[in-house]
Amino acid sequence: MNQLHLKQEAVRCLLCENAPCTAAARQGDPARAVRAVRFDNLTLGARLFAACSEQDLEAAEKACIHYDRPVRLREIAKALPAPAAAPAADEPSLAIDFCGLHCENPFFLASSAVCTNYEMVSRALDAGWAGVFYKTICLQEIEEVSPRFDAVKQADASFSGFRNMEQLSENPVDLDFDILRRLKQNYPTKIIVASIMGQTEEQWIELAKMAEAAGVDAVELNFSCPQMRLSGMGSDVGQNPELVTFYTAYVKQAVKIPVIPKMTPNVASMTQFALSAHFAGADGISAINTIKSVTLGAEVNGRRIVSGYSGSAVKPIALRFILEMASNPVMPNLQLSGIGGITTWRDALDFIQLGCQNVQVCTAVMQYGYQIIDDLIDGLKSYMASRGVTRVADMVGEELPKFVRTADLDRSTIVYPMINRDTCIGCGRCYVSCRDGGHQAITFGEDRQPRIVGTKCVGCHLCYLICPTDSISLSKRIPKR
Repeated sequence: MNQLHLKQEAVRCLLCENAPCTAAARQGDPARAVRAVRFDNLTLGARLFAACSEQDLEAAEKACIHYDRPVRLREIAKALPAPAAAPAADEPSLAIDFCGLHCENPFFLASSAVCTNYEMVSRALDAGWAGVFYKTICLQEIEEVSPRFDAVKQADASFSGFRNMEQLSENPVDLDFDILRRLKQNYPTKIIVASIMGQTEEQWIELAKMAEAAGVDAVELNFSCPQMRLSGMGSDVGQNPELVTFYTAYVKQAVKIPVIPKMTPNVASMTQFALSAHFAGADGISAINTIKSVTLGAEVNGRRIVSGYSGSAVKPIALRFILEMASNPVMPNLQLSGIGGITTWRDALDFIQLGCQNVQVCTAVMQYGYQIIDDLIDGLKSYMASRGVTRVADMVGEELPKFVRTADLDRSTIVYPMINRDTCIGCGRCYVSCRDGGHQAITFGEDRQPRIVGTKCVGCHLCYLICPTDSISLSKRIPKR
């Protein structure tokens, strides 16, 4: 079982509550082990599987309630690398400062359905999340529709994209601020951020002052919700640089706590709007909110609307906006909170390496629950330990220097693909893709052996990306002939 198939098998796990597989094992926790592998934490997964005997894993497989066939736990365990030693006492610290606030780790709940009441947030904070951007509070009465969600699913039923028509908190304003007050009192070391949205200057100021009076650490200005039923709110503001400037400045003058505008991705470029917030005194920027989209699966009494899209599919778009802001020389010390398609610690790392001090998670929590914080924390720590990095802050923005203009790319060299005959099964996928979507640089005959035609190959790597068995690797970069 290669690394690709290892992950595919782990993804088949249903992540059962009170997992029968673990209940059937006399020692160890097979469910936790396979969850670690599923969320790209192979180091921890290997260590957890090592605590299970062959008999335990056999019993766990028999107890698996998967609707198709049991997850092959024993094969996953054998395919993993030898378990590394448990982290030392002086393991890397995930603590990092954001807008002058000390965060125990960079992982936050995003303002959304995952944090709408005290009980929900307290469970998340107990689980290990560093803090919360609480669901947006407004002074208007909010009535939601049913249904309000839709999803674009992959073969394993996980969300590649998630669409929602939800707006803001439906709680009474006083109740929400009381919840925030209690959260800060009971969790003084956690970071509690109130997300607010007004329709006028007076409403923005009133809500910001109420947030500060509740004792929260910061206030997020929601300039970005794409499906507000009232005009002059949400992305209507975020697409108007003057309103971004004015409302940010009004709130900054009204409160002393950090002010963090949340940008909309429903613009061609985010720089103009980020600069508007920056020059108005914003302490940091949250980005991105959901992207305006259409799916045909969700309707309300036969009617449909354009609404917000999130999940793994939006991550590359979110990273593009983060890169755009983080690399702007006018805002060299911009504090960024990254949002968009974060499921694993690797996703979070991508945002951090492009300049984010923390990340916010929503869709992944909606699908998998607060428990994913375990693998976010353990995975990032393991990665840092493997590199000898002791502080998250040392990784913030480290990938930025690698980005150049299109005109600055090296066009005088090439990297050819190489086919591993030992693992190639002769499916012909590389041949078909290169023939119909590339440069016809692969031959495929009756012996079912694909061969690279060097005189035609341009090194595009489509074959490398399409191979289902990871049997195509890359050679050294050489000058073009």
